[in-house]
Amino acid sequence: MSLMIAAPAHIPVLVKETLEALAVQPGGRYIDCTLGAGGHAAAILDKSSPGGQLLGIDADPEAIKVAAAKLETYGDKALLINDNFANLEAISIKYDFFPVHGILFDLGLSSLHLNGNSRGFSFQHDAPLDMRFSPSQEVTAADIINTYSESELAHLIFTYGEEASSRRIARYIVKKRPIESTLQLSLAIEQAVGGRRGRIHPATRTFQALRIAVNRELEHLEVALKQAINLLGFEGRVVVISYHSLEDRIVKQFMRQESRGDNPRLRLINKKVITPSETEVQLNPRSRSAKLRAAERITDRREQYVLAERYSFSEGIEAGGWRRPGLLKKLRRTFAAL
Repeated sequence: MSLMIAAPAHIPVLVKETLEALAVQPGGRYIDCTLGAGGHAAAILDKSSPGGQLLGIDADPEAIKVAAAKLETYGDKALLINDNFANLEAISIKYDFFPVHGILFDLGLSSLHLNGNSRGFSFQHDAPLDMRFSPSQEVTAADIINTYSESELAHLIFTYGEEASSRRIARYIVKKRPIESTLQLSLAIEQAVGGRRGRIHPATRTFQALRIAVNRELEHLEVALKQAINLLGFEGRVVVISYHSLEDRIVKQFMRQESRGDNPRLRLINKKVITPSETEVQLNPRSRSAKLRAAERITDRREQYVLAERYSFSEGIEAGGWRRPGLLKKLRRTFAAL
């Protein structure tokens, strides 16, 4: 498979900075919400040894296969789940993987999707216009391109791609329909804007917009960030690496909002965004737009009790609900003495 061939070329972004932001420690439990080829996951497992555990999530079943091969030597220390991180809390509860010391989101596309992938993520390879992370998703990029009205296409390309020529591109796409492949779409966009100008390919922003829309990426990110706070233990950390302004804006606003007010739930680790060094960008050009933000979970005593009691109980457990009755008794005695 081309995906397996591409896997060795995968270079995880901001690895050292990620481990520091997560404050990875031996015996810690961590969630990688965007497993990809398993680069960050392997680094976390190495740093958290001995005793570290990792729950890896990815919507792409092919990514799970690649990561499973890479992480095979870690045995049962790595639990890999094929699902969308929008279901983060449900997954963690199902596999009894909470509270955790840290949660990582490495957003955007992995090299698995770009290196000759047959699902049409890149305009550099001719492939069907699919762009779904998971084959179980219903809507493809071809569906959007060939069924949306001109105004709907223009709005989508402008909103998710921040493309100034969105109306012109949408008009040309409608004129050239049906469009079924990445090459057809890329050529239509080039013709719409009058050819290639500057360093960025004219199809870049339109492809980004389609991918985001197909996979509902921004919506899922907002949902998952809210769930992540509930899964972090006291002083647990959430780290997000984003690659374009729309993602980064959501992360920035979320962390700021949760770190302010009378009852803040997060403390910002880095008020200034962390970006790759010049050396890393030279070694891995895809890292050039990466931005890392991190925050730490804070709680007052009352909230610590409420969260701990919640972790001891689950309505989904068949045996009456109480998952850890012994722990609950200890917690009640401890907090009653405060």
